[in-house]
Amino acid sequence: MFFGQSEFDADEMGYGMSRIENESIAGTDLCEVGTSGSSGSHRSSEHLTALDHEINHITKLKSSPHQRYSRVVPGRHELPVSTVRMLAGRESNFSGRGGRFSAADCCHMLSRYLPVKGPWLVDQMNSRAYVSQFSTDGSLFIGGFQGSHIRIYNVEKGWTVQKDILAKSLRWTVTDTSLSPDQRNLVYASMSPIVHIVDVGSGTTESHANVTEIHDGLDFSTDEDGGYSFGIFSVKFSTDGRELVAGSSDDSIYVYDLEANRVSLRTVAHTSDVNTVCFADESGNLILSGGDDNLCKVWDRRCFIGRDKAAGVLVGHLEGVTFIDSRGDGRYFISNGKDQTIKLWDIRKMSSTPPAKHEVHINYDWDYRWMDYPPEARDLKHPFDQSVSTYKGHSVLRTLIRCYFSPLHSTGQKYIYTGSNDSSVYIYDLVSGDKVAVLKHHSSPVRDCNWHPHYPTLISSSWDGDLVKWEFPGSGEAPIMSKKRVRRRHLYY
Repeated sequence: MFFGQSEFDADEMGYGMSRIENESIAGTDLCEVGTSGSSGSHRSSEHLTALDHEINHITKLKSSPHQRYSRVVPGRHELPVSTVRMLAGRESNFSGRGGRFSAADCCHMLSRYLPVKGPWLVDQMNSRAYVSQFSTDGSLFIGGFQGSHIRIYNVEKGWTVQKDILAKSLRWTVTDTSLSPDQRNLVYASMSPIVHIVDVGSGTTESHANVTEIHDGLDFSTDEDGGYSFGIFSVKFSTDGRELVAGSSDDSIYVYDLEANRVSLRTVAHTSDVNTVCFADESGNLILSGGDDNLCKVWDRRCFIGRDKAAGVLVGHLEGVTFIDSRGDGRYFISNGKDQTIKLWDIRKMSSTPPAKHEVHINYDWDYRWMDYPPEARDLKHPFDQSVSTYKGHSVLRTLIRCYFSPLHSTGQKYIYTGSNDSSVYIYDLVSGDKVAVLKHHSSPVRDCNWHPHYPTLISSSWDGDLVKWEFPGSGEAPIMSKKRVRRRHLYY
């Protein structure tokens, strides 16, 4: 394998932002990111008409400034309030909060500083990157690679490697990782029914399975499996850290009780691979799942209607579901699909069973792992689509590409973002549906990406082996914790 290098110019980033110093009193919008606007996505007026009124209202409440900060200039009242005006208003106590910003005021300002500058190198490996995740408080970052490596970086100490884990009994790749809420344990999964758990808090940096440290195996197989060996595509800790939920290649959802050290629940959830699972809220009662049967399902552990029967089903994707991310409120979630779309869902719109004849018969034959999506299928829409909104522009091919809501505390979850097979990261406006930024650097599919919970920092991980960091530093200069600018690599096989 030969690696050719060429200097990567910041001007190639595709989307830039104006600086705070350039804001005029007349109110120039700071967040005009990009020149191509909403190409490939819905126009704002169309999207707002279709978008559920409630999620629109909630998003604005969480990310809009106090009404007294709003402009009163005729014809310009809909423009975002500038940061300069916000700061001046705070000093004058416009909001009556004693010279303090509300959480929504903070989100309004921070959400305008998108992490589009860079990238700066975090790490380079000689194998594909499959997982990239920040801890809940943003102090740690986990990167998972196909070559059996999982690295935990200490973000607050210059991205030094706090733990270098060499995985045990890895089949194919690290399919998923999850860090416990107390940040003491990490679990990792692969195409095996055994999920391994690692002590993150130990003093050992090098964690080689059963050589320098014990990686305990959690066996998800049950007597009902009939000896069939399956793989785990998705695994997540519950918010109390006592349970794990997993989705598998045997069409099932598993719940593992860590205190009892056994599987407490197994249900055949879909008619094909369960690619993604997560808890809908902090209670741990609602579980969301998505599979290759094109369905999203909701499972309520408090009232199982019947064996292997979900509390509700949501129809709308034309192809398999690759990932689900919950908004955390027990109502809304988003899903990425192999039909090249992200869909926003409201759990309250679910039906008890899929509509009759919900399966759409298509006249093309393709496999997302090595074929492009058929052009004739791009404009198709499910006749019983129950989703609230649809976002298009990115590419979901080759691998189970992930999507997320932007952070609650810094953006009010007003954006959604996703990796893409075209080696980019896409950021969409939740309400308008506009494509507000495209981050271009990688030379292979971006399977995962993660936005820091408090700062305008985003990490993208790609099959080219790169973990890179995108930021919006106020000065426009490289962050202190960055080591060097990335040089684009070209891979030749």
